[in-house]
Amino acid sequence: MNEAFEHCADKMRARGMSDTAIAQFKHLYTVWRTEEESSWIRESDVEPLEHIPNFHDVYETINHDKAVDAFAKTAFIKLNGGLGTSMGLDCAKSLLPVRRHKGKQMRFIDIIIGQVLTARVRLGVELPLTLMNSFRTSADTMKVINTHRKFRQDEVPTEIIQHVEPKVDAITGEPASFPDNPDLEWCPPGHGDLFSTIWESGLLDILEERGFKYLFISNSDNLGARPSRTLAQHFENTGAPFMVEVATRTYADRKGGHIVRDKATGRLMLREMSQVHPDDKADAQNIKKHPYFNTNSIWVRIDALKAKLAEYDGVLPLPVIRNKKTVDPTDPNSEQVIQLETAMGAAVSLFNGSICVQVDRMRFLPVKTTNDLFIMRSDRFHLTDTYEMEDGNYIFPNVDLDPRFYKNIHDFNERFPYNMPSLAAAKSVTIHGDWTFGRDVKMFADARLDDTGEPSYVPNGEYVGPLGIEPDDWV
Repeated sequence: MNEAFEHCADKMRARGMSDTAIAQFKHLYTVWRTEEESSWIRESDVEPLEHIPNFHDVYETINHDKAVDAFAKTAFIKLNGGLGTSMGLDCAKSLLPVRRHKGKQMRFIDIIIGQVLTARVRLGVELPLTLMNSFRTSADTMKVINTHRKFRQDEVPTEIIQHVEPKVDAITGEPASFPDNPDLEWCPPGHGDLFSTIWESGLLDILEERGFKYLFISNSDNLGARPSRTLAQHFENTGAPFMVEVATRTYADRKGGHIVRDKATGRLMLREMSQVHPDDKADAQNIKKHPYFNTNSIWVRIDALKAKLAEYDGVLPLPVIRNKKTVDPTDPNSEQVIQLETAMGAAVSLFNGSICVQVDRMRFLPVKTTNDLFIMRSDRFHLTDTYEMEDGNYIFPNVDLDPRFYKNIHDFNERFPYNMPSLAAAKSVTIHGDWTFGRDVKMFADARLDDTGEPSYVPNGEYVGPLGIEPDDWV
């Protein structure tokens, strides 16, 4: 093991990676090679999360005028390292257009900046925004940030760059080799890398010097995770070092990470499905037994995080997630590799007194697939002038688009050349086969289109329901 790890470390040094980055990778690598059994979080060792305050309870109990004071001490970090490769993107996912607003195409990054500027102007707070970019997303994203007409930020860095690590051969533990595209030999260490990246960047010192006390951290593809003075004041009132936003699980969320309580220590823990033993899968996916899932939006006290990072020399001992992949994700016959990762929310177990708060779905609007994007671009949403993605009830139709024709963003866009079909009356949407849509198509009930075996077209203004395209001559 030592020799194989040293080959990985040498490869990282050759790329100019820091001692902290190598130390973090060593932690991940050592756990992977020596502690297989310790990766399981067994059902018998944990208790479900129960009796936590929800956003509405919190809202009724805080002083909203005072809440601006807590909000003024909050800094905003967005995780922006993802390329959106699952949708065939070759740029930062945050540069993907979400919808139009007043005739202008709005990308994730435009909406995020709009949310920050709205809070700054309306509440008179500084609210610095820092993006954790990857080496793949930095240039494109920062071009947008640096040329924005209204966004200005001088004292606090607008980006920190997350580390990279080598993919490793699943059998030998040696660093993976792929001469055809050496970039594919590298991967990010998961969003748990945020903490060591923050440590190295000196960001916490800069924020403390400017009087900031709290961090609000969320994914750039979750447009519901807006800065909130209500949650900032609640977090300050509790005195907790770490707070996780959780939401009520539905059947669709059964495979997501969820928060549990460790019976031995009483501390909260994040349990990802990769950490669930096969014998415990039924319990872990039981949404009545474990009713809340992790939204990956967290609040952290800067002084507590700084102390914890100092305690571990910048490398928090987070549980290791082992992702089995091929070195070329598009070629299942390429070398089998392991990508070693950590999850940001797993740090909840390192702090005494960590808490959760239940939030509504309006604070959890992720776009992981084109199925999600289909809803986000539809008439289910309205983008307000304060950059809120607004919907009536945030209970969305189940969408199943044929991955052969809609998974890739370029294929997806080609099949909706005018606008998204209306989903206002749709309970679910199932599209099998290659369908292209005309203008102003409306879907209702359990809308369904079956595969005709050839490219097909839904004409302008048609209705699509359980029987497909509805006939014009209703009886």
